[in-house]
Amino acid sequence: VQLAESGGDSVQAGGSLRLSCTASNTEHYDRFAMGWFRPPPGKERETVSCISASGKAISYADSVKGRFTVSRDNAKMTQYLVMNTLEPEDTAMYYCARSARSSCTITTAEVFRWWGQGTQVTVSS
Repeated sequence: VQLAESGGDSVQAGGSLRLSCTASNTEHYDRFAMGWFRPPPGKERETVSCISASGKAISYADSVKGRFTVSRDNAKMTQYLVMNTLEPEDTAMYYCARSARSSCTITTAEVFRWWGQGTQVTVSS
């Protein structure tokens, strides 16, 4: 599985961005949950969002609820993260990852085994 993130940029506080994560070299993309994380495992990682395989179950970190919206297009093997009302505290490298499961009940590194290279989001005050 290969995951490629895009959409990171430098913006002013209060601005918006849309991140994309497209999968390749994989089958059955629609069978697995997808997540957005900041930063990668081994460091103080935060699960920004998780969307189940069907897209019907979604969870967010408390710090982004009401500001970020995650979605997925299984036909395009892509998930999106719309980030509104960005704050300097949102500055981070954002990583897309694929779960080995269809649900978001577990978001540990043991379950989210496939990671992209990340896309940098920088929010200035």
